[in-house]
Amino acid sequence: MTVSFSVYISAIMNTPHEQAERLFAQSSSALQASQFHTAEVLLMDALQLEPDLAQAHANLAWLLDRRGSMSEAVRHYQLAVELQPDNARIHLNFGATLAELKLFHAAEAAYQKALQVDPTLPGTWCNLGALQAQNFRDDEAETSLRKALALDPEHQGAHDNLASLLLRKGQYREGWYHLEFRDWYHPAEERLRCGRWRGQSLRDRAVLAMCEGGFADMVQFCRYVTVLREQGAAQVDVLSHPDMKPLLQSLDGVGDVFGFGDDIASSDWDYWVPVLSLPHYVGTHLDNIPAKLPYLQAPADRQTFWRQEINQVAPRPGLRVGLMWRGNPAFENEAQWSLSSLKILAPLWEVPGVKFLSLQKGRGEYEAAHLQASQPMANLAPSLETFSDMAAAIGQLDLVICIDSAVAHLAAALGKPCWLLLPSFSTDWRWLEGRADSPWYPGVMQLWRQPSGNDWSAVVLQVRDALHALGTETPHSTYQK
Repeated sequence: MTVSFSVYISAIMNTPHEQAERLFAQSSSALQASQFHTAEVLLMDALQLEPDLAQAHANLAWLLDRRGSMSEAVRHYQLAVELQPDNARIHLNFGATLAELKLFHAAEAAYQKALQVDPTLPGTWCNLGALQAQNFRDDEAETSLRKALALDPEHQGAHDNLASLLLRKGQYREGWYHLEFRDWYHPAEERLRCGRWRGQSLRDRAVLAMCEGGFADMVQFCRYVTVLREQGAAQVDVLSHPDMKPLLQSLDGVGDVFGFGDDIASSDWDYWVPVLSLPHYVGTHLDNIPAKLPYLQAPADRQTFWRQEINQVAPRPGLRVGLMWRGNPAFENEAQWSLSSLKILAPLWEVPGVKFLSLQKGRGEYEAAHLQASQPMANLAPSLETFSDMAAAIGQLDLVICIDSAVAHLAAALGKPCWLLLPSFSTDWRWLEGRADSPWYPGVMQLWRQPSGNDWSAVVLQVRDALHALGTETPHSTYQK
């Protein structure tokens, strides 16, 4: 029997290979539309028909990584690089997944393979530089990141990573410059009628300082409101998280404080500026950081409430020490920065004469509430309803011991002694390198750094001994009333 030409063509177009290619194209469209589940299903169907489709393995690996199925992501990346070893982008993305798993040697090997295939991809140099910086290979990291920028002067990731590296090394002048390449603020430019401040004269001008980042960033950099007033600004208003409004109203020289969602359409400013841009445009370097403490104060009514509350749960005499050991689980470095359990701090319970009070909100509250058998601890969390509550409660303490968090910045901004527990890996740039103090919070912030790995035991033992010495050296009559 004779097969017609049209039927023959149709059969060719419906081979498994052609069907797989069509499914892959559909998955690419779904990816571009951020329809990630649909894209994943289409890729899996495509690979059922065509198991050797390298780019389908690579895209599926990216999706699996995105939703946390790391072992499956690694398996598909391995298949992709075996099928298409001359694809630099697959090696690059595979390296990123390996770095996320902290398989640093394997990640670096993947980046080097990507560079062997194509040394002109700025993303590879950027990721390699970030990996080197994380492992404190600073000179190599700087070289890699500058290569990325030589290939693409506008590469945001390379600017961000180089900014973090330089700021961590205390090279503030260039570090602030590279930090200016972040681009989150375009929606703000569309919302506001005024231009962005980039160092112009502020004489008789009105400025809006806009929050960016989290609570910690705002607490650290809101101090620049006073600096802008000193430079001649007639008024400096602030736009921030609604929960921070009462606290920010205590800033010296601040005008109006707005929360996100407040109506600011009728306000008439000459300029607006993100708070993390302020150090760059006022020329902040290590020896001129505006660090007069305290620069924040809890509202008077909350101070009165918390004075009575803490006098009841932790009456004098005794050293009052606030504790916070877990951070925000949504934060990418939280696993390194946080303590996995309150039990890690158990050596502190050996210090006599100390009354511990939990400042822990969210994850960890249960631990504080159920520790009573081994160490009585006042759990303040149920009454810590606002950021002002946290500030007022800290004001009644003698010391705060905590992980890198907004609470650490808040305690120090209030002028309260704070012992900060820092990880050895992915330490934030603002704590610099090799220092036990912070020029941002002189006289009140003491840094306790992990020697290596993710083991907090050595740090906690050092803190225990220091806490014992503090309790011995501080007469009861000098405690805050």
